[in-house]
Amino acid sequence: MFKIKKIKGREILDSRGNPTVEVEIIAEKESFFGKNKVIKAWSQVPSGASTGSHEALELRDGDLDRYHGKGVILAIRNIEEKIAPALMGMDVTKQKEIDQKMIDLDGTKNKSELGANAILGVSMAVARLGAMASGEKLYKYIARISGNKNLENQEFVRPFFNVINGGVHAGNKIAFQEFMISPRFHSFEENYKAAAEIYQSLKRILKEKFGGSATLLGDEGGFAPNNFEEVEEVFEILNQAVEESGYQGRVDYATDVAASEFYQDGEYNLGFKTGKDEKKSVLEMIEIYKDLVKKYPLISIEDPFNEENFEAFAQLKNELPETEIVADDLTVTNPERIKTAIENKSANALLLKLNQIGSVSEAIEAFKLVKKHDWKVMVSHRSGETIDDFIADFAVGIGAEQIKSGATARGERVVKYNRLKTIEEELKEK
Repeated sequence: MFKIKKIKGREILDSRGNPTVEVEIIAEKESFFGKNKVIKAWSQVPSGASTGSHEALELRDGDLDRYHGKGVILAIRNIEEKIAPALMGMDVTKQKEIDQKMIDLDGTKNKSELGANAILGVSMAVARLGAMASGEKLYKYIARISGNKNLENQEFVRPFFNVINGGVHAGNKIAFQEFMISPRFHSFEENYKAAAEIYQSLKRILKEKFGGSATLLGDEGGFAPNNFEEVEEVFEILNQAVEESGYQGRVDYATDVAASEFYQDGEYNLGFKTGKDEKKSVLEMIEIYKDLVKKYPLISIEDPFNEENFEAFAQLKNELPETEIVADDLTVTNPERIKTAIENKSANALLLKLNQIGSVSEAIEAFKLVKKHDWKVMVSHRSGETIDDFIADFAVGIGAEQIKSGATARGERVVKYNRLKTIEEELKEK
């Protein structure tokens, strides 16, 4: 039995240059012959820009003399002075018990005492240690502790690549936050290759059409051109990139509207980044979405309305029964919010973000909850990312249908996709 011996936290920077939490844990197994065996694992915690108000609390210092108040020394201190003593000597394969111990120690609904960033960092590192102690690959270990018995036969997770950034992820005029492509070939490797080629074609088209500044990148590696006035223009240029890459008819689109970001006084202001009012009602937004689905291969719409409007989500789902309506800010991977969405029939897919709920065990429970109601699950990165590829193993392990990790560019994005490529190879070898 490998027992937790030491937990260390440190402050690092994420992909947006803001502080975040890194955790390192050492576990030891007593040996009757010679030295004790020691294993070590790490984790790095992501951070979101477009965040739901009901997410678990990401603890920041608020000291304006350090990192403009965004430091995470308090979270580090909680890891080393409160969490570590409580977990010393615990068996690293007891994921649920360890997570629950931290939740109880925190004692709040939203992890505001210790910080979800502190708890999640420890939780992910413990999962890695559990896999090491069990002699398993992380995705196989996740499959076992989550009760997924179909790992070897399940359809491999489908990737959605954010190739054009808007909303709060980019300094352009586009209200919608993400425009994604999702090739539909028979393997992740083929989908990855197609997406990378389309991305490069898109880059060339944008440069030729608008100049070099149009190829500047947003937070998630997608292009952030300042040349589009209407959403349709984005989809039209995606059509061109797909066609010129030779993948016409083999690529679907998705969008993360992140509508809470431009919800104002009961309406949706599509001009919120331009300084001019372009307000739309719920019914007008529904017509916009219906028109986009009719014109383009748009199969998935995330957060089409603000985070409290369960009824509007349900209305859109009824109007577009064949389209995936994804709940993110609406549900924030929180079982209570998810139950409300299920009762209201607000969505048919969950965006699952580990740091929204704050522990590996709770994320697994959120997955199980929506699967009972036949929802699909898209595991997601955050706009402020790290080189930690944990979500790749997690998505495959639990049996999620989809994953999004940004564009086929920027190291913190492609590290997840590259890991998925390796996992697919390993599963095929069996």
